[in-house]
Parts: sequence; structure tokens; C-alpha cells
Amino acid sequence: MSDAAPPAYTLADFDFELPPELIAQHPAPERSASRLLDGRGATPVDRVFRDLPALLAPGDLLVFNDTRVVKARLLGEKPTGGAVEALVERVLPGHEVLAHLRASKSPRPGSRVRFADAFDAEVLGRAGPENALFHLRFPDDPFVLLQRHGHVPLPPYITHDDAPDDVARYQTVFAARPGAVAAPTASLHFDDAVLAALDARGVRRAAVTLHVGAGTFQPVRSDNLDEHRMHSEWFEVGADTVAAIAATQAAGGRIVAAGTTTLRALESAARGGALAPYSGETDIFIRPGFKFRVVDRLITNFHLPRSTLLMLVSAFAGHAHVHALYRHAVEARYRFFSYGDAMLLDRTR
Repeated sequence: MSDAAPPAYTLADFDFELPPELIAQHPAPERSASRLLDGRGATPVDRVFRDLPALLAPGDLLVFNDTRVVKARLLGEKPTGGAVEALVERVLPGHEVLAHLRASKSPRPGSRVRFADAFDAEVLGRAGPENALFHLRFPDDPFVLLQRHGHVPLPPYITHDDAPDDVARYQTVFAARPGAVAAPTASLHFDDAVLAALDARGVRRAAVTLHVGAGTFQPVRSDNLDEHRMHSEWFEVGADTVAAIAATQAAGGRIVAAGTTTLRALESAARGGALAPYSGETDIFIRPGFKFRVVDRLITNFHLPRSTLLMLVSAFAGHAHVHALYRHAVEARYRFFSYGDAMLLDRTR
């Protein structure tokens, strides 16, 4: 299986004009009160997210990403007094982490950074592609320290500092496994009432885990898509979910992915040709030309222009169709990005 895009597509094919005022800065007052653009057919239909259960069929399987966003943003200072901002990308064994650091001058290995005027972290060195990350050692369990002293890592296009409302709303109601620095945003629209309606409808549920990294906001810089290198994220698809998908497919039901992160996890676990349990890293780059093996239907928010996620959605539902839906969404004043509205798409056959 190849992830290669047809040569005709370049970065410019995934651009669109977005009025800045359509970038949602706050969530809808109620999770399921967000709008839902039904893009399954040739003509878009404007709906509300709480309509979703009626749009799925008994016997369908809805798969969620159960990752939990950690308070991964830390503010601190070097011994010289220079300000430091850290975004913890990954927690490692031994109280160690990999983090993005912003400082006027990068701290050197062996030095210390004091965070939140509460604890010191030792700088062990650089790591990751192009040494973009800093390897730090915390004095205690990083998850405990982040929960106590960290801030919600809101996306760069949200302009306000995190507030108590963000602690609750930049998190899904079924978040279980801590490790993400960005929310699986299509799932932010689900609330207890929608989940109960799905159960009553006979729609079954399963879960995967993909810890969303800060690389999800990484821009594509080359017009030649073959030159773009995806960030790596940890994911797990368990045996129970694989079995539930197999049973659903055997009975003629559809596999519905709640969000692009769920889709990436499932399709990554099927890269060998058949879906199988898997735990490890993925740097899958899904763009037009990709062969989908698992997911039939996708719930997703609206994505950044020229982004890999817009390429993924275009691969799933068709480039021309998706861009027509985005034009409709702009004209109809849908709210965009993480705190914005959602859309429902079928896979092109």
C-alpha cells in the first residue's frame, strides 16, 4: 500500500479563504448544540450535532479516541531570570519528558529550569527530528506536576489564555488515557444525551487511543507534498476494538470514526493489509490516492487551510466535494477549527 499522492496535487490545492471571525475562540454553550454540516450527499444539509444519532443506523460502530489532554503548557524561568515556556510533547519513564521550549536563548544540557515557581527540571539534552525537542527530567511524576502547575495547551489560533471553562471543554466527556497535548476535537461535541441517544438507536461504541501531539498544528512548508514529513504520535488499537470492527463489518454495519485521530489510528493499524491489534508509533500521511481499509464514515471539524488534516479529509470524501462543502461552510458562517462546528462525511467508493 502506498501513501503517495497523485502528482497533480500540490499544497495550493488545499488552500481556501477563511474570514478570521469564523475561527471559533470559545466552544458552543452546549456541546451538542454545535452545528453539523451533513456532507454525505451531493447537496450539503445544515443540521445540529444532536441530530447525529438519527443519521447513523442500528448496527453501526462508532469508534472514539479516548485520549486525555494533559495540562502540558508550563511557564517558567532560567536561573538567569529569562522567561521559558514549555509544551510537554511526551512523558517518558523515569520522570522524564520531551518538550518544546521557547526561550530567548536555549538552555544548555545540565542546566535547570524552574517552572511555575514550584519545581526545577533538569535539561538533559536535545531530541527528536532535527533536535526540535528538549529532553527534561522532572523531580516527580510529570502527570501529577502538569495537572497541578500546568495550563491547558490551547491551539495557537485561540487567542485567550486558558480559563476554567477550557479545562472542562477542551476535553471529551469520555477522556480516559492521559497523554495528548491537543484534543480530538470532533469528539468535543458529544455529551451524555447524545451518547444515550446513540445507545438507544442501537449504535455500538469502541475506542482507540492516539495521543495527539503538537505536530498536528505543524504547517506544510513545501509545495511538493512528497517532501513533507509527518510528526510521529503514539497510538493503540486493542484486540477488543479489532473484534468489534470485524463483527460489525460481517453484519453489514458501517465503521464510523469520531475524528481524524481515530481514523489515523485505525488506518495505521491496517497498513499491513488487514486490521490487527497494534501499539506503537504512527507517522501516516493520508492524502488523495490513499487506500482506506477500515473507516466508512467520518465525523470531523473544519481544518486549517493547507493542512495535512484537510488533505486527509479530501482523500476520504473527494477533493472537489470537500472543497465545495468548505465553500458552503464559509458562506453559511459555520465556526471553524478546534472549538468550531462539525461535518459528517462518507468515504468515496
